[in-house]
Amino acid sequence: MTDLLAERWGLPAFRRVGPARVTHGEVLHQTVLLVKPHTYMNRSGDAIGPLHEEPDFSPARDLLVLVDDAAIPLGTFRLRARGSAGGHNGLKSIEAALRSREYARLRIGVGPAPEGLDDLADFVLDGFDDAEVRTLEALWPAMIEAVECWIAEGIETAMTRFNRTPPPPTEDP
Repeated sequence: MTDLLAERWGLPAFRRVGPARVTHGEVLHQTVLLVKPHTYMNRSGDAIGPLHEEPDFSPARDLLVLVDDAAIPLGTFRLRARGSAGGHNGLKSIEAALRSREYARLRIGVGPAPEGLDDLADFVLDGFDDAEVRTLEALWPAMIEAVECWIAEGIETAMTRFNRTPPPPTEDP
């Protein structure tokens, strides 16, 4: 997803900075830094921890973490202003690095995990089949729009606009 955002916004190529690849530029009159951790998932906080040392950086205002979520159905996403890691090791690492749960996240549905699975990591680290890839690709335009809304108008507006509950299925007569 970060590659799509960088391409859409015409940002320069990602370059290695510590345990991450980063690019930056101006998007919608805001300075934007895209960070792709190059660590194990449970060490994601290492890539963004240094941001916390910046004097004007506020995770609640300046950080949006894009993350997979097996508790959300494939083909859907949810924006949250804050919250718990919900068992996600990458979010646990970010919370530890920031010493806060006060940061926005865009949770991208990859679930549900198959029943009887012993280790959720086996599911989330597995690849997607062709149909799943098409489902996720169809979601990209809405997710990009949601990220741009967050940049321009903040998390509350983005949540209001993009966290819609799908209508219940209709019964055929």
